[in-house]
Amino acid sequence: MESWPARSRGFMSGILQGSLGIGFALSSLIYGLFYQYIGWRGMFWLGVLPALAVLFVRRNVKEPEVWVENRRQQRLQRREVRVPLIRLFRRGLLANTLTACWWMASSFILYYSLIAMFATHLQKDLGLSPALVATPVLFFNLLVFVFTSFWGWIGDHLGRRWAMIIPSAVAVLIAPFYLLTTNLAWIVAAFILQGVFGGSVYSQQPTYLSERFPTEVRATAVGFCFHQGAIFGGFVPIVLTFFAEHFKIGLAVPMLAGTVLGAGGIVASLLISPETRGKDLVADLEVA
Repeated sequence: MESWPARSRGFMSGILQGSLGIGFALSSLIYGLFYQYIGWRGMFWLGVLPALAVLFVRRNVKEPEVWVENRRQQRLQRREVRVPLIRLFRRGLLANTLTACWWMASSFILYYSLIAMFATHLQKDLGLSPALVATPVLFFNLLVFVFTSFWGWIGDHLGRRWAMIIPSAVAVLIAPFYLLTTNLAWIVAAFILQGVFGGSVYSQQPTYLSERFPTEVRATAVGFCFHQGAIFGGFVPIVLTFFAEHFKIGLAVPMLAGTVLGAGGIVASLLISPETRGKDLVADLEVA
């Protein structure tokens, strides 16, 4: 994001983030075709292989010029930020950090409410086979790739926040159509449609997180805000399963509640957050 022109940064952000849909689609295809032969352990080892790309990145991808120049200025002026995490919680950045954390936590809650237990719901609650389970997940994620790019384009024209607020709100309206029915056609059609909205809410995460923080603390801020959100997301399958088993209601209603909670949090946090569309990411020292 530090290297991409501001005029189309939202679109590129959508392509970058939406690429997870390609990986997820491939995993669902492999699941439908090979799970009965290789089991979860085989799926796990196949999932590890793409991590080897880090060797290419580390060797061949250059640091962004903005970051390099910022570091040079820090050393030249002897104003190095040695503990950037602390800076995130000081006056001037605190409110921005907290709303970014709220937004990311809500985003993870929504995502895991949509996808984490969906396959389990179809298998355990509705008794569908792995091949049938893989079908809506496959097409959901193909649409995620296409429409995160679309919402990224929207982000460059209407603003970063509206490119996430609109699909979040629509996601709540779609969820009952595949969660509160046993009709397979409705489930498949509505869940695939959800890929256009709830599954594509994340188009602006790379660019919006990057644009919200100064260069001196940007990498730390992105890592911290994103991964504290992942902690909340990690609890979602546990909580959904608890309510499903404890109250004997299945996974559909807990998934719907999680969808409403996550999407509502995204909308609320973004409404009180700054708009950053068109912002230039500069090398100047801002917090050092």
